[in-house]
Amino acid sequence: APTDEETAVQWSLDHLFLDQNAVPTLVDVRRTPNAELRQKVLGQSIDYAANALVYWPIDSIIALFEANCRDRGRDPEQIFEEFLGADANEDLFWQKVKTNLQAGKIRLVFVADEISAEMRRVVEFLNEQMDPVEVFALEIKQYVSEDGLKTLVPRVIGQTSEAQQKKSNATRERRRWDESSFFAEIKARRGADEAQMAREIYLWAKSQEPEVQIQWGTGDAYGGFAAQLPQKGRKPYQLFTVDIAGRMEISADNYGSRPPFNVEQNWLELRSKLSSIGLSLPTEPGERRSPSLALFTLQEESALKQVMETFGWVVEQIKTL
Repeated sequence: APTDEETAVQWSLDHLFLDQNAVPTLVDVRRTPNAELRQKVLGQSIDYAANALVYWPIDSIIALFEANCRDRGRDPEQIFEEFLGADANEDLFWQKVKTNLQAGKIRLVFVADEISAEMRRVVEFLNEQMDPVEVFALEIKQYVSEDGLKTLVPRVIGQTSEAQQKKSNATRERRRWDESSFFAEIKARRGADEAQMAREIYLWAKSQEPEVQIQWGTGDAYGGFAAQLPQKGRKPYQLFTVDIAGRMEISADNYGSRPPFNVEQNWLELRSKLSSIGLSLPTEPGERRSPSLALFTLQEESALKQVMETFGWVVEQIKTL
């Protein structure tokens, strides 16, 4: 996990998992805990939750997932479909992972063969206080019978009734964003000017209906909308997302892995047009990257108009399929 966008890896994890809700689970495996370990657990929990995850680029997580699939001789898309179903939107899933990271919605799991009473109290305290972060300890004891049969017995520690109530209340408070709530929130966070730029982009997308549809995100801390083209029998073609942090973002792989932009000539033309509005695509179509631009850079009417004209061209190219 990096400390900022420029530095190399400073911390390491034993395992990084993602659940069906796109919540990252960070796993640290230790031998029997002691006083020194308790201090490390406390420090590491705060470090990951408050610092490292802010700068963890989603592209690096995707790259790790794909590398793991290759090492196991599996196709990443096949594993994704087995995990979430054939109808799941992969781009939206990764966007949700990114949102959860930015919001600090993560799960920390410390694994040991024995969890002391002192360690248990530390974990329970952290889990009750670090909302929305979840903190657990997993004790895995080994028992061996007289005939040599080994049995591993796991026990999850940290889920107190108070922590459960806090987390369940937070889950119930999660909402699906809509036009009213989104523009009220972005105005409060980013100001009237950026809110108006976001509205202009939103109204442009609405004007392209039914070819273009709006998909609202879900989340209590981060949210936004995606403009996408429905594709019969396939997942929607996502054009871009706009979030309450004042960013427009695209998925390079979403474009480069599908017609018509998986053809070199078309990809180069797309790169040129998107580059002119501040969205830099990678050289290779299959490379995973999520270029973004800040809405405040579109204060000039001509700049905003160019963005909408560019995506209008993109829509026309996709419609020719």
